[in-house]
Amino acid sequence: MAHLSTSGQPTDPKFGPENRRIRLPKSFYNPISLIGAGLALVTLGAIVIFFAMDVLGYTQSPYLGIFTYMLLPGIMFTGLFLIPIGAWRERRRLRKSKGAERKYMVLDLNNPSQRLAVMIFTAGTMLLIVLSAAGTFQTFQYSESVEFCGEVCHEVMSPEYTAYQHSPHARVPCAECHIGEGADWFVKAKISGSYQVYSVLFNKYARPIETPIKNLRPARETCEHCHWPQKFSATLNMTKTYFPLDTSAMKPWTITLQLKIGGGQSELGPTEGIHWHMNTENKIEYIAADDKRQVIPWVKATSPKGEVKIFRSTENALPDSVLFQREKRTVDCIDCHNRPSHIYYPPFRTLNDAMAHGSISPSLPNIRAIASHALTQKYSTNEEAVESIPAFVRQQYQEHAPEVLRTHAVPLQKAIDEILRQFQRNYFPFMRVDWRGYPNHIGHMYNDGCFRCHDNKHKAADGQLLTNDCTVCHTIVAQGPQGKVESDIRGLKFMHPVDVDGAEMHVRCSECHTGE
Repeated sequence: MAHLSTSGQPTDPKFGPENRRIRLPKSFYNPISLIGAGLALVTLGAIVIFFAMDVLGYTQSPYLGIFTYMLLPGIMFTGLFLIPIGAWRERRRLRKSKGAERKYMVLDLNNPSQRLAVMIFTAGTMLLIVLSAAGTFQTFQYSESVEFCGEVCHEVMSPEYTAYQHSPHARVPCAECHIGEGADWFVKAKISGSYQVYSVLFNKYARPIETPIKNLRPARETCEHCHWPQKFSATLNMTKTYFPLDTSAMKPWTITLQLKIGGGQSELGPTEGIHWHMNTENKIEYIAADDKRQVIPWVKATSPKGEVKIFRSTENALPDSVLFQREKRTVDCIDCHNRPSHIYYPPFRTLNDAMAHGSISPSLPNIRAIASHALTQKYSTNEEAVESIPAFVRQQYQEHAPEVLRTHAVPLQKAIDEILRQFQRNYFPFMRVDWRGYPNHIGHMYNDGCFRCHDNKHKAADGQLLTNDCTVCHTIVAQGPQGKVESDIRGLKFMHPVDVDGAEMHVRCSECHTGE
């Protein structure tokens, strides 16, 4: 029955004064939908605040990015998902309670409540799409950032992140090498990353992290975006000073080398030297007997003319049935430059450099041996090392040279500070990381490196050997003790600082120089 208003116009009871406030459909008024709406609104507000903090640089914490671009959007989407779920459950409950027949939703834009619901849903959906696009992009960028890679899993990645910050590639983002360009490698990296997240959460990761990384992208698709293999690099001059364990008994030894980097392309010049292995016209393949690629029993060289020569180790030979079950690799940058950004230096090198630069005074008797021993002790935590190293150094002098504590107090404290700095840069007890777990293939002083192949024991069918002759890769132009350095631009025969009865000519450097 129609009702008349005071103006004489018919009215509908459902639009009477008591129902003039426009409301959403009844099905949206239920605990689940209301909780979902509240959750979405609260997290949206938090995202806006955290996003502003990130943009304005209010804090540099890596966890701000995790909350802003990963955790909170997930919570917001959960809240939004709860709204229609609650409405659907509420509609079922209303139908059952009234015994009504199943009805499908009818959209009537003439109904103010439905019109309001459609407007809110449309505006909310558009806003959500914009925020989702921005959030997805920010999430992508953040997951590719150095901050995310190095600081989120702090204890696990602390060694890699610390080494990276002091490396030649400290300004190259992690993703440039570990992922590179293209969707396929991006997907592979994220799948691999998902397992890594699982490993961290459930403590399934190895300590130290195993290398080499099996799914690392080929160097030609990453390194060669910046480094040009066709470029001829000529020679590199290098001077090193080596301090004995006791400087009072022997003077420091200086050696100056010209490293024959070489490489290049025949059209641009000569192609001899160390980078001959990377000449684009040559192809060097090898098979390693171990997963660390330290023992290489088989090497195949193919010349630009297609001539093939195979070198087999006379010391570490494997039968073909075993050998060819192993992976065959073509030499690229990473086979020699295997620690381009995550280098852990042995104390032999760092202490020598510190003494050469004056950070550790050579006037402190036996300091190199004491410092090396202090660095290579087993410590369960970083805090234990920071407490134990100064005490150990002082104790050694207290027992063997107590006058040093009185006469060299200032240089001794400076030396202790440098030893601690070296420890925090190169040793990580929680992850069991130091140079011993990560051999560096550049050179041959502390690890086999070049001598994995060039050991004078890899022989071809025609009798040719992969030589370990020093002059193949470098020319010694000066060497000798401090004050008596001999020099000759034409090159000198290598002389070991200590007389080892000619062993330096047939024994690998790393057999004696363990890095300690």
